[in-house]
Amino acid sequence: MITVFTVTTAFTPVHNTIEPVEEQLAFKNGEWFKFRIHYGIFNASYAELKVNKSRLKGKPVYHIKGTGKSTGLLHLFFKVDDNYETYIDRKTVKPYRFIRKIDEGGHTKDIQIDFDHDAGTALVHDKKHKTKSTVDIAPSTQDMMSAFYHLRNMVDINDLKLGDEFTLPMFFDKENFDFKLKYLGEEVVKTKFGKVASLKFRPYVQSGRVFKEEESLTVWISKDENKIPLKIKAKLAVGSLTADLDAFKGLKHSFQIIAN
Repeated sequence: MITVFTVTTAFTPVHNTIEPVEEQLAFKNGEWFKFRIHYGIFNASYAELKVNKSRLKGKPVYHIKGTGKSTGLLHLFFKVDDNYETYIDRKTVKPYRFIRKIDEGGHTKDIQIDFDHDAGTALVHDKKHKTKSTVDIAPSTQDMMSAFYHLRNMVDINDLKLGDEFTLPMFFDKENFDFKLKYLGEEVVKTKFGKVASLKFRPYVQSGRVFKEEESLTVWISKDENKIPLKIKAKLAVGSLTADLDAFKGLKHSFQIIAN
């Protein structure tokens, strides 16, 4: 859940259907983020995202890995070891494969999803339960990791209007759903690197076991060509979580800091 917390929060435009070009992408090979996650006053964990060029079944892809591990007191009482991977086409940013292998306090999953966009299907391999199933998917479906990188290229930061709401088809584990979010305006965010101009969004989440209510999540994205997450806040069923960008390298564009 820690890694999901950092990567399922991005903007979701439905207006622009032009496929991105690799040279115009908002990210590049070698990009790396590290996030520090707090549960209340406690430092709960760190999460990382890294982009590497690779090949999958002969196709040129970006292999993106996300990891999250508990630290400190949380690790003593609730061990977290999350690993997520996605393989996306270098030009279209469509996902070919998604991997979710997690251990959260003894709750484990080991799932691989292979996407066939031409056939409109996803092959779900549940390695823990040794089952395979094929599920129909909507056109332009993304997985929870590829969506973040796809949307960084598709959103026009100069065309947003306060209150805009967007939807993106997403496939997670064995289900299709519409990921929705609302644009809340601009805001200057204080980070460890200085003050940064940001765009504020409200992703809609499912209330229940994890989140307190549908509008429990808020994310701040840098208002520049990188469009990276600076801060994420969540009201949970019990307590709250905050994730802050802690370190980065390999950005494709300059990172803009506002002078005091």
